Amino acid sequence: MRLTPTISIRSTTISNITKVLATGKTHTTGSDARVISGDHEGNVDIRLSSPNPGVRSHAFEAIAPHPTAAQLFAGAWSACYIAAVGLVAKEKKVTLPADTAVDVEVDLGMGAAAYFIQARLTLVAKGIDHDVLTAIAHGAHEICPYSKATRGNIDVELNVVNA
Repeated sequence: MRLTPTISIRSTTISNITKVLATGKTHTTGSDARVISGDHEGNVDIRLSSPNPGVRSHAFEAIAPHPTAAQLFAGAWSACYIAAVGLVAKEKKVTLPADTAVDVEVDLGMGAAAYFIQARLTLVAKGIDHDVLTAIAHGAHEICPYSKATRGNIDVELNVVNA
């Protein structure tokens, strides 16, 4: 598996995190299903629809039954980001594999007697050329409303995995 940081967006505020208190993690995939379900371990699989007709729904799976705010934020961001990935790929005339996914981790941390968040977004699309996938990840980060809302406010690291 090739995991390569492709962009690191840093603000001066977040570099003050000295201790990560909690991390919310989600794994979001594209899907045509539009259901909410759980698994036998009590985790929740959520399928969200897009407000745009013809756009696939998005799923985050195996979330704890009582997610943290960081996990909910990661889930909402990942659903928005994977939709932006689809839009950028379509614009670039790239067909993404059916198992394309986004992993988002949002850390709640503390530093200098204040709380901060930081995030890591990883786009996984097997078989897509690394440079092409990197361009899609960058483009999606530019148009995703959650990425725009956090830009300049928190540290965000983008990664791509293409193998």
